[in-house]
Amino acid sequence: MSEGDSVGESIHGKPSTIGSFFTRVGQIYQSWLDKSTPFSIGRWGVTLSLTAIYMIRVYILQGWYIVTYALGIYHLNLFIAFLSPKVDPSMLDEDEGPALPTKQNEEFRPFIRRLPEFKFWHSATKGIVIAMICTFFEAFNVPVFWPILVMYFIMLFCITMKRQIKHMVKYRYLPFTHGKRTYRGKEDTGKPFAS
Repeated sequence: MSEGDSVGESIHGKPSTIGSFFTRVGQIYQSWLDKSTPFSIGRWGVTLSLTAIYMIRVYILQGWYIVTYALGIYHLNLFIAFLSPKVDPSMLDEDEGPALPTKQNEEFRPFIRRLPEFKFWHSATKGIVIAMICTFFEAFNVPVFWPILVMYFIMLFCITMKRQIKHMVKYRYLPFTHGKRTYRGKEDTGKPFAS
């Protein structure tokens, strides 16, 4: 590779100022993401606040319905990926690979999502920010009859969720951890946990 071929390098092989700036901004951004990882309620609170601000903006401006519709479809796709297992049981043969436990005495295998919660939150928030930015440009304000978009989105949501729920029932998995049995090695007394 010759000098200056890689991204962020100047002609003389030294990192360019612009490349260094964007590298540093990326590092700061990743640092803030890493610090926010354990605070899921706070992260989702910020995302819901951004969603409310976006909806108020669209309502006041009376436009950008196509952008809002695209944002809704994007969030629906993220939600379906969040509810889906990483390895789709319908793609496995009955005799091939690990299966989810179907009886009480079978081995417990945790549900692994196709889209983890953090990536779901991050993608949803980025989508809202991009949609908000689009509302500042008149080119994205395509005139449409918005009630048709709302009805189409509701129908699409119902059909997609019905298919997802049928898949969950057929392959007996629950994508939420609330109410599932948890196992502990020891209680607070320091003695082994009695079964």
